Amino acid sequence: MDATQWLHYGVHYPILFIVLISVLVFVHEFGHYWVARRCGVKIERFSIGFGPELFGWNDSHGTRWRFALLPLGGYVKMYGDANPASAPDKDKVVHMTEEEKKVSFFFQPVGKRAAIVFAGPLFNYAFAWIVLAIVFMTVGQPFTKPVVNSLMENMPAATAGIQVGDTITAIDGNSVSRFEELQQYVRLRPGQPVIVTVKHGEAMREIPITLARDNMKDRFGQEHPIGLLGIKAQGLDYIQRDPASALYYAVRETLQFSKTTLTAMGQIVMGERSTNELGGPLRMAQMSGEMADQGFVPWMILMVLISVNLGLINLFPIPVLDGGHLVFYAMEAIRGKPLSLGFQEIGYRIGTGLVLCLMVFAFWNDLVQLKVIHYLVNLVS
Repeated sequence: MDATQWLHYGVHYPILFIVLISVLVFVHEFGHYWVARRCGVKIERFSIGFGPELFGWNDSHGTRWRFALLPLGGYVKMYGDANPASAPDKDKVVHMTEEEKKVSFFFQPVGKRAAIVFAGPLFNYAFAWIVLAIVFMTVGQPFTKPVVNSLMENMPAATAGIQVGDTITAIDGNSVSRFEELQQYVRLRPGQPVIVTVKHGEAMREIPITLARDNMKDRFGQEHPIGLLGIKAQGLDYIQRDPASALYYAVRETLQFSKTTLTAMGQIVMGERSTNELGGPLRMAQMSGEMADQGFVPWMILMVLISVNLGLINLFPIPVLDGGHLVFYAMEAIRGKPLSLGFQEIGYRIGTGLVLCLMVFAFWNDLVQLKVIHYLVNLVS
């Protein structure tokens, strides 16, 4: 690797990734911040990154805005929090005055606390909706009609009797308006039976089909199982949307992506897909650089996808994540009183352990899949 390539991959890619992840972390944490301020909660610290502070400033409300050494995350520390995970400070909350309680997150009504917590993932989704809508209004939305243009021989569609000119209107009861939606659904279900709804002329048919199974190599050289139906559609077009329809399709795309992500994760848990597909910061950094090489719009689309993932994952019911907090608040609303501080502390510790284990596993996957481990072994062998 020459000096130019080293600068490109070793400096340019990481900088692009840090910018991307910092923007998304800011969006997420600003959701918490914005709603908390409107609920009267005092914000002590707004941090992009963890660890020692690199630089920062104090605003007129007493909030410390800071950029920290480790840029892979961030947090908003509210008055009464013991740590960035918003676990309550047991020693502090029992000695608060009535005035301090009014600006403490811990003493807010459960509805306000839930709104503050939910605002982070919501802002990630809202960011994705806005960016995607702008892309659909300017560049256009990728659109391929779900009309069969050709059939692959000895593949499920041809064997089942689907013909050239047929229109795929639904699969497993899920309506299909674009070929891209059909493709996305099929790829996640290698070897599985599906029901394809086909329009032939004016007639509608429901055809049971067992999808073919194949392997697809990703940009890292890893093979992943995908489902195949065996049809090809017409060429790709881009449709520019008006503001209302652009926002509608943006919301629809992000919700569909969330559904696809949950399906893939469920398949990993059930052992139907390899855990090697779990990527960490190194693969995300490489992907960020590669998308940026293709242009600003592909890079922004990647940012949209990661923003949706960030919002979705934070809603998982794991203590320390936003979803875990929401579970605690739901239990509080049902019981009519908060869970004990000791119980919450145990939950946060378990959640922190789970998240750290997942992060370490994803990072190890990165080292293996990017052949960093192989390279280091060769250096000493």
